[in-house]
Amino acid sequence: MCGIVGYIGNKTAAPILINGLKKLEYRGYDSAGVAILGNDNLKVLKYKGRLSNLEEKVCELTPEGNIGIGHTRWATHGEPNDLNSHPHMSKSGNIAVVHNGIIENYLEIKEFLESKGYEFISETDSEVVGHLVEYNYKGDLVKAVIDCLNEIEGSYALGVICTDCPDMFVAARKDSPLIVGLGDGENYIASDIPAILEYTRDVYILDDKEIVSLTGDKVTVFNNYGIEIQKDVFKVTWDVASAEKSGYEHFMMKEMCEEPKAVRDTINPRIKDGNIVLDNIKLTDEDVKNIDKIYIVACGTAYHAGVVAKYIIEKTAKIPVEVDVASEFRYRDPLVTDRHLVIIISQSGETLDTLFALRESKKKGARVLSIVNVVGSSISRDSDDVLYTWAGPEIAVASTKAYNTQLAALYLVTLELAKKKGLLETEQYKKAVEELSKISDAIEDVLENKEVIQKFAAQHCNAKSIFFIGRGLDYALSMEGSLKLKEISYIHSEAYAGGELKHGTIALIEEGTLVICPMTQDSLMDKMISNIKEVKARGATVMAIAKESNKHVYKAADVVVTIPDVDSFIAPIVAVTPLQLFAYYMALEKGCDVDKPRNLAKSVTVE
Repeated sequence: MCGIVGYIGNKTAAPILINGLKKLEYRGYDSAGVAILGNDNLKVLKYKGRLSNLEEKVCELTPEGNIGIGHTRWATHGEPNDLNSHPHMSKSGNIAVVHNGIIENYLEIKEFLESKGYEFISETDSEVVGHLVEYNYKGDLVKAVIDCLNEIEGSYALGVICTDCPDMFVAARKDSPLIVGLGDGENYIASDIPAILEYTRDVYILDDKEIVSLTGDKVTVFNNYGIEIQKDVFKVTWDVASAEKSGYEHFMMKEMCEEPKAVRDTINPRIKDGNIVLDNIKLTDEDVKNIDKIYIVACGTAYHAGVVAKYIIEKTAKIPVEVDVASEFRYRDPLVTDRHLVIIISQSGETLDTLFALRESKKKGARVLSIVNVVGSSISRDSDDVLYTWAGPEIAVASTKAYNTQLAALYLVTLELAKKKGLLETEQYKKAVEELSKISDAIEDVLENKEVIQKFAAQHCNAKSIFFIGRGLDYALSMEGSLKLKEISYIHSEAYAGGELKHGTIALIEEGTLVICPMTQDSLMDKMISNIKEVKARGATVMAIAKESNKHVYKAADVVVTIPDVDSFIAPIVAVTPLQLFAYYMALEKGCDVDKPRNLAKSVTVE
């Protein structure tokens, strides 16, 4: 969840490190720091708070040196302060380390190092790495890092520099993302591609337990036995502008406005001559007919996409579906077999809980199909089949366009499963594919008419607690709407199935309580209108999200946000956008940092 960047070459390292960290601040913004090596002197600057604090000091002190590592932190061990910030130094001050991940046996290592005279000044688990590398260092930094990693349990992405090695530095990864950027007379490391895209499009995507040494002219990759290995170069095809705000006030608004294109890019290339063609997914008709059950495993927003998928797969493909939170899945010893399909959903493809759930599923013999956004990510590489969402870079911490495209991908998968099982008539299939191919136009209509949501948010931004209620697919939508609001506005909210209100929750409704009601399911409209009347009878104010043709909703709700008249089956892809906009405008009215909400980071790479 932290961000790492490193540089070696013929330029001054400091500006490149700061620029790279700016592109990674969405991964953590509790503190930031750099270590720069120049004239055999190791200079470390690190400060609590946003990256701007560090940038100000770097500009003031202008540290010289052509080699350096940088870090932006999301705190796990130890509160955010200067001492707990990265980089961490070794006992002698000759080695500096940046780390993303968690060292699970750090207390054991710390106790050993303390017995050898090492002193610790921070509360972090990461500090043991620098000391342990120094303890193992006998003139070969690569070997010292490998020996250190052989003693470490847990996850890591590391950058290590040493005053004894002024012309190289070392990096490594296990269960935390790290890439190597290949330049001309200069090379880089980073947690994510945007950090170095300004300088190079050629990268190595490191695999678990790989170690790399970098000089200005050479990059050498080793396995954990110290044996040199060859890597394929991955060419980045998207441009720098995709990771910039492009005139928008916030990345979140930019990314919501990109939803029509992202959904179009996910769906349209996979529809050929009226049929769905799912890239390189090799599930045959026989494979599908032999699936007894589907597990969908994900975290956060991706989990809510999985809940939608449960409804549509069971209804359309008639396969039992169980949706699991990834952090619970692997620890409950799930009854997965070789007759089960496991669908893994992750925007980054690096979500650690989800990655571990994937590996647990494969151990038990299940086939794994992943839906991810980031090409070449750990989850995509470990899966049997992968369907990329083509959402493009998503920088705002609160996920928006990635969710819409995850839904789009899941609908494609659902229709293909149903077709392979022979459950859809030709006309039904063609109609569903046609509806799906037009869904991006409906999202554009929603974005062009967002003023109603903005006005409603301005009127109700002081709400202390908000309830989301829905039935069927709208209940799944309510869960995502509630999460989005909590993430960026810090307003307490809960999502409930509409039919559950009378079983306890309605006791919390009082005069002025705000209730948000997605109402896109025609067959459940009368039921939801009854639920609205129940909460309004107790003083609630209701904002409904409904299709234009559902005129009855206007008589029930206080405010109605309309979406175009799309088929109820695919309505969630459109109806989530008003919920995202509502969260955005509520946060804006409260003066919250929309792109960087407190305590959160974009890519969760720790358990």
